[in-house]
Amino acid sequence: MRTVRLGRTGLKISEICLGTMTFGLQTDREEAFRILDVADEVGIDFLDVADAYPVGGTLETVGRTEEIVGDWLAGRRDRFVVATKVNVPVGPGPNDRGNSRRHVLDACDRSLRRLKTDFIDLYYIHRWDPETPVDETLGAFDDLRRAGKIRYAGCSNIAAWQMMLALWTADRAGTVRFDAVQPRYNLLFRAIESELLPAARDQGVGAVVFNPLAGGVLTGKYKRGETPREGTRFTLGTAAQLYQRRYWQDAQLDVVERLAAFLAARGKSITHVALRWVLDQPGVTSAIVGASRAEQLRDSVGALAVELDEGDRRACDEAWYALPRRHPEEEQ
Repeated sequence: MRTVRLGRTGLKISEICLGTMTFGLQTDREEAFRILDVADEVGIDFLDVADAYPVGGTLETVGRTEEIVGDWLAGRRDRFVVATKVNVPVGPGPNDRGNSRRHVLDACDRSLRRLKTDFIDLYYIHRWDPETPVDETLGAFDDLRRAGKIRYAGCSNIAAWQMMLALWTADRAGTVRFDAVQPRYNLLFRAIESELLPAARDQGVGAVVFNPLAGGVLTGKYKRGETPREGTRFTLGTAAQLYQRRYWQDAQLDVVERLAAFLAARGKSITHVALRWVLDQPGVTSAIVGASRAEQLRDSVGALAVELDEGDRRACDEAWYALPRRHPEEEQ
């Protein structure tokens, strides 16, 4: 497991980050602990959480993932870099969501309690909030940093222009800046290559990408004509519609089936190639790999031992070029 710098900062993280959004709904506490144990064993020291997790849950399950991670971290907090997020609704009230000063400060305190820690290494806005000026959000983040509650700030699910506006605002106001960006990126979704990744590289912002295996589609386990399997993100509560819209399309499933067959003939796993491809892309700092079972994570990290040749890379490019272009609203 390589250790890499997060953007222009001095913070060191593992090149694979463990995604925990399944913990507490799709994955029970005992299995979550086994997954975390495997992460520790293979050298993953970077954990990604969010206050609204587990994915697919409701307001009744909010915070459950942070609680599980916090319990597991007891006695070993100093060995891990922990990231969590704020924005997604965590309560029924109008101020229980978004990036306002009130919500950011309140949410951070709740996350600290659930994670059973005095500080958060990397605190993200989970998404852009068009109703809150970014200088208000950055001011709140800066106060959290000065109070020692967070160490670094980041942004997730935003456009390049939004990231650049935030960086310009932070520079002008002298506040904490976003040193990490968390976009979606994989062989089936490469929209960030045109603007966001180049901007992040130019500005020294580390790109910590999620969905490198496209919600499991890039493991090759799903086939055209099948119905989504129970217990996966494609059928799980509030996440089902989102993930079906992203990846449960005949075109994606066909491309993955062809790519998996091509790679198998070359003695390679599509899971390993898909993850290795993401890690090899210019501007990518770390990839968030999730799992619902410990053996899935153990298999995924096999990507670190794989080297891609020109034929592999060409096949990966051809998979992307073979996909029909979709309306931007369908790509959310």
